[in-house]
Amino acid sequence: MSTTEAPETETGSRYLTLLREQVGHELDAHQQYIAIAVWFDANDLPRLAAHFYRQSLEERNHAMMIVQYMLDRDIPVQIPGTSAVENDFYAVVEPLRLALAQEKQVTEQIEAIFRAAREEGDAMGEQFMLWFLKEQVEEVASATTLLTVAERAGDNLFDLENFVARETIGDGGDHTDAPETAGGAL
Repeated sequence: MSTTEAPETETGSRYLTLLREQVGHELDAHQQYIAIAVWFDANDLPRLAAHFYRQSLEERNHAMMIVQYMLDRDIPVQIPGTSAVENDFYAVVEPLRLALAQEKQVTEQIEAIFRAAREEGDAMGEQFMLWFLKEQVEEVASATTLLTVAERAGDNLFDLENFVARETIGDGGDHTDAPETAGGAL
């Protein structure tokens, strides 16, 4: 193949277009979770802050898993800039609602990437996305639980902090079956 030709994996692939876009979506989630963590930290809610700092790293790692996959398949990679984040919240439930909405949106994006891989007959792409589909079940469930507990706790933020300290929310990003992460997982 000459250097002016696009690799065969490039030509008209909706799967690859969506996959590239997902790197940006994951980095956007990373940044948003940092903003949420900082807000909780500034409002003296250290357990919630710690949870979202961990979540931010998990989202960064997801982006870098996709990057590593593209590198492994010799698919050109470009790292996009990130979108603006929401920094101002007025009640504890607001950043939790945002986190849940964000996880639901990411789930829709991952499902679309999986469908595109399947429609294009890209078995390796489809297999790669299966891990992310499983991960999104956990992410949405965790975000839903946090929001539910926060709504039940009302103004008693000690109950919410105690719940986060006591219970395991999500999996902390530790997966023995996770795809490789470019540069190593943080």
